[in-house]
Amino acid sequence: MTGRAVRHVLVALISLLWLVPTWLVVVNAFTPSKQYTGSPRWWFGSWGILGNIRAAFTSAAVGRGLLNTVVYAVVGAAIAVVIAALASFAVTVMPVRRPAIWFWAIFIGTVLPLQTFLSPQFTGFARAGLYDTQYGMVLVYVALTVPFAFFVNRNFMMTVPREISEAAQLDGVNWARMFLSIHLPLARNALLAAFIFQFTWIWNDLLFGITLSVSPNVRPVMATLADLSGDYSTVGPPAVLAGALVASVPTVVLFFVFQRFFVNSLRLTS
Repeated sequence: MTGRAVRHVLVALISLLWLVPTWLVVVNAFTPSKQYTGSPRWWFGSWGILGNIRAAFTSAAVGRGLLNTVVYAVVGAAIAVVIAALASFAVTVMPVRRPAIWFWAIFIGTVLPLQTFLSPQFTGFARAGLYDTQYGMVLVYVALTVPFAFFVNRNFMMTVPREISEAAQLDGVNWARMFLSIHLPLARNALLAAFIFQFTWIWNDLLFGITLSVSPNVRPVMATLADLSGDYSTVGPPAVLAGALVASVPTVVLFFVFQRFFVNSLRLTS
C-alpha cells in the first residue's frame, strides 16, 4: 500500500506541474488585452478569447503559419515513415551484410543534440538555395524524423516471425511484393504510431522553423507565434496565448483520436 500511495502522489504532483501552466495559458488567453495588467490572472474574467484570436491572426500571419505547418507535418512525417519502413524491412528481413552497422548508421542521428545541426544546416541551405523555402523545410523535417521512425518500425518488424518471409520466398515472392503484401500491412499500427509521433514533433518545432525560414509564406506556426511575442509586436500576451491555443488544437485532437497508437508506440520503443 505504501508503494502504491507514493506512486499516486508522484503522479498527482507531475500532473499538477503540467496543469498549472496549462491553466494559466487558458485563463489569460480569455483575458481581453486591454484588461491585461502584466501579471498573469488565475481566474476567468471577461470573455476576450475571440478578440485575442482575431488580433493574433491579423497582426501576424498565424493562419498562413498553420497552413505551412500542416504541409510540413503531413508531408514530412509521411515521407519519413515510408523511408523508415523501407529501411526497416531491408535491415530486418532482407539478407544485408552487417545489419547492426546499418541500424546505427541511421539511428545515430538521434544521439546528438539537435542544436549541433543548426549551423551546418543553415550554411548548407544558404549555399544550396534551400533557405527560406518550403522544399527546404520539408527536407530538413524528413531528415530529422527518419531515425526515430526507423527505430519504431525496426523494433516492430523484428517481432514478425521469420517463417513468414521464408515461406514467401519458397513460394517465389520477390522482395517488393513481400514488403507491400505482407510486412507493410502487418506494420500498419507501427507505421501510424510513428507518423503520429513525427507529426506532433514537426508541428511543435520552433528551433528549425526560426533558423531556416524568415518569410511568412514559409515560416511554421510556432515560429510565427514567436514573432508575435517579440519586442516589436503590437499585441499583448493574451493574443499570443490565444494563438498558441489555436495552434495546439490539431495535436490535442490527434492525441485523443489516436490515443491507443501513442501507447503502442511507447511499447514498441521499449
